[in-house]
Amino acid sequence: MAPISKQDKKQKPLWTKAFLITSLSNLLLFFSFQMLIPTIPTHVSELGGNDVQVGLVIGVFTISSLLTRPFAGRALDLLGRKHVLLVGLAICALTIAGYSYMAAIALILAARFVHGIGWGMSTTSLGTVIADIIPPERRGEGMGYYGLSNTFAMALAPLTGLWIMSTYGFPRVLLISTILALLSLFSSLFITYNKPQPLEKSAQPPKLIDRLWERSSLLPSALLLCTAICYGGIVTFITLFGHEAGISNVGWFFLCNASMVLLIRPITGILFDRKGPAWVLFPGALFTIAGLLLLSYAHSELSLAISALCYGVGFGSLQPALQAWTIARAEPSRRGAANGTFFSANDLGIGLGAMALGAIATSSGSYAFMYRCSTVLIIIFILIYGWCFWQARRSTLQFAHK
Repeated sequence: MAPISKQDKKQKPLWTKAFLITSLSNLLLFFSFQMLIPTIPTHVSELGGNDVQVGLVIGVFTISSLLTRPFAGRALDLLGRKHVLLVGLAICALTIAGYSYMAAIALILAARFVHGIGWGMSTTSLGTVIADIIPPERRGEGMGYYGLSNTFAMALAPLTGLWIMSTYGFPRVLLISTILALLSLFSSLFITYNKPQPLEKSAQPPKLIDRLWERSSLLPSALLLCTAICYGGIVTFITLFGHEAGISNVGWFFLCNASMVLLIRPITGILFDRKGPAWVLFPGALFTIAGLLLLSYAHSELSLAISALCYGVGFGSLQPALQAWTIARAEPSRRGAANGTFFSANDLGIGLGAMALGAIATSSGSYAFMYRCSTVLIIIFILIYGWCFWQARRSTLQFAHK
């Protein structure tokens, strides 16, 4: 591959108006969503909901989002990016506003299902739009910077939501969350860019599975699944692990993790563009293993923070690199399906992590043991990617000697 000249980079800047507006829209949407993660379950509990119903608040949302993404990806490639994005954002804003009028838990669960549909449509759309906007030679760097909007929201929005709820009440949380979703919708109206040219239609129509899923993204999505299962175990059980280990404030884990992700993503994005995915995925996987092991042995806020910093290097490296690799492997006209496949793996992994790793913790009686077991998934990650990397290198060498 020929080196990119300085002139080429000037002709294809990263920080364009479309890039900034799309990143802003994503930040507003994720901040709106993350404010509700700790507050809606608390609200359902205050309405008299039991543990099962509180769990369903998360589960129903995840299921509807997971089911929506393949169809959203297909619609993005077929109908266009902006139409699907605006519809998804409108659904999110309307359902968040609707929570204010729902005093029955059954109605809240129904609204969560609809909200999941809007979330699946809008996040898949934004991921596809940003992939169209970022210059190919700066894809890793661009995805890294774009992902910072998610990280910033994950670090601050849950704490903001809990503070607003404790100070002003849950209706105020819903009001601010609705305003943020509407601002995301409004800003998305101004996204303009050159859309990718569709491929010529083949004489034989594709199978249904090829319409909904992108085969080229199955490998990075499978690798993402391994990391998402581990992350699902962290976000679901970190508080209970804190009680087990005698750590009073587990919030340090999320703060330190998010801080390290903010620092590492721009660096690994540039490394991805210059050296390729292997230079990011292998070290990122090793840091993730180290972070999980350190977490399992943490018994103080300091050791918890050290494990979070280590895990943040791994988590902040792997997710944007895998997404950039997914986009690089897909045809421009199939980026919607590719992103739908990729994000579906993330949703599925977080759900499986909550269930499978929870079962391990229940049977072993130890959340620390559960986190040690989760490192097996990252070892599988290394073996799968290592084998594919070796096969690709072998094919390249054989071709070069012919």
